[in-house]
Amino acid sequence: MSQDYIHFIDKVHRKTGVDLSQYKEAQMKRRLTSLREKRGHHDFKSYFNALEKDALLLEELLDRMTINVSEFYRNRKRFEVLEHKVIPYLHHQKQKLRIWSAACSTGEEPYTLAMILNRYMPLDQVEILATDLDLNALKKAEEGLYHERSLKEVAPDILRKYFRKEGSFYRVRDDIRKSVTFKKHNLLADRYQKGFDLIVCRNVMIYFTEEAKQKMYKNFNHSLVDGGIFFVGSTEQIFSPQTYGFEVYDTFFYRKWQKKETGNAF
Repeated sequence: MSQDYIHFIDKVHRKTGVDLSQYKEAQMKRRLTSLREKRGHHDFKSYFNALEKDALLLEELLDRMTINVSEFYRNRKRFEVLEHKVIPYLHHQKQKLRIWSAACSTGEEPYTLAMILNRYMPLDQVEILATDLDLNALKKAEEGLYHERSLKEVAPDILRKYFRKEGSFYRVRDDIRKSVTFKKHNLLADRYQKGFDLIVCRNVMIYFTEEAKQKMYKNFNHSLVDGGIFFVGSTEQIFSPQTYGFEVYDTFFYRKWQKKETGNAF
């Protein structure tokens, strides 16, 4: 890692709270080098100096550092497992469920969760927290307006029930939107809330170093209730889940070990 880049990520960390050293270096450096050169800077030192003076340039950098690729029912077969196996299991444990959609991007995932849950229970029995690092993404999520390309996996009956067409866009039904609370959260630095029955964090862990992932697995485990479920992306299988207090529940679904009657934790 060049000294120029090392100094850059250190300054960005101090300025924004985002620790780029926790991301896989090759991917992040390539992305930021491309952005730097696009803005006419030959090294990271001059690029950071420009960021200090230009708020829009800094906002662009933060957008580029986060990964905002999402759609409704992404990897649909996994959501079918969620709907037909995971949610019935969780709902059998308790009537009201608390869900966290971590790294939610522009909101397709938490709204998908709300639509699925609404088939089993009234929305007032569901609490969905959706978080992301990118404030621009969260703003779009709260608006709940999506281009039809984001809805290619949505079944026709779900489309009719939960969306309203506005030109070439579709708006999520108001009660679905109101069932989700959006907040800014840094998975690498901020405190994790506790007491969730289901945590969904998909297609973001692949960008982090192994050390960062291990820390997050432990944090997610502590955020779940005993027997709660952790749902990851289709390229993010956890090897040796027992190391983090999980057991395999289904492919890409992990259940937090329940404490034994003796009181021993994992």
